[in-house]
Amino acid sequence: MNRDLLAARDLAVDLAVRAGRLQLERRDTLRMGAPKAHANDVVSDVDIASERLIVDAIRAAWPDDAVQAEEGHGRSGGSGWTWVVDPLDGTRNYISRTGPWSVCIALYQGDQPRMAVVRDPAADETFSALDGGGALLDGQPITASSGPPLAEALVGVSFQPNPKTKERTGRLIRELLPVTGDIRRIPAALNLVYQACGRLDGGVALDTNLWDIAAGALIAREAGVVLGGHGPDFSTELTIGAAPALWEALAERVRAAA
Repeated sequence: MNRDLLAARDLAVDLAVRAGRLQLERRDTLRMGAPKAHANDVVSDVDIASERLIVDAIRAAWPDDAVQAEEGHGRSGGSGWTWVVDPLDGTRNYISRTGPWSVCIALYQGDQPRMAVVRDPAADETFSALDGGGALLDGQPITASSGPPLAEALVGVSFQPNPKTKERTGRLIRELLPVTGDIRRIPAALNLVYQACGRLDGGVALDTNLWDIAAGALIAREAGVVLGGHGPDFSTELTIGAAPALWEALAERVRAAA
């Protein structure tokens, strides 16, 4: 089935902007729910309201599409297209006011990502990409950094804050911190899009979910970021990204530690 990807992107941008506006408006009155997988896996009523806003509009526009969404509003579909939605990536930052967060929407045809949007509500920035069409920030083309030496590189680190993953991340940081320019902890989607626009030279994400990385990975790839994992393909267990000139040095260090 053919799909107007520009129309899909326009819808995703509109929904991400609307969800981000809701998040800004309701930040002072949010209510916390029970933790999910572990004590640090938090969710608020704003996460749920944002997801419902996005998923309801997708269903209205393309009722036969599947939806995979973090907070449980997903559905099966028969069209061969799947929307992957993280309504609020970085909930802990959002509720504690200690860092950035984003709204993430990706569209897959089978196993192939075809469209992606990542919206940073606080910074009023929208990153997007179409498969084979390059990456954009607020409508302007973006590219990965030139790739400085590893000793000068700024590297993002993202991870699920469960006990096992924190142990893995501790080993990774002990390996990377002495040999890189510096490290930033940042939610996975923004880690990837910051690589796409050259703010970060590389990045690592450990033990994520597909909705955490689906949109950011397509945007990063379309901007020229090299992506991989333990092998040539990145995964939710390990995603490594880097500017081409930095890839070999960073990937070697990460694989040794992770």
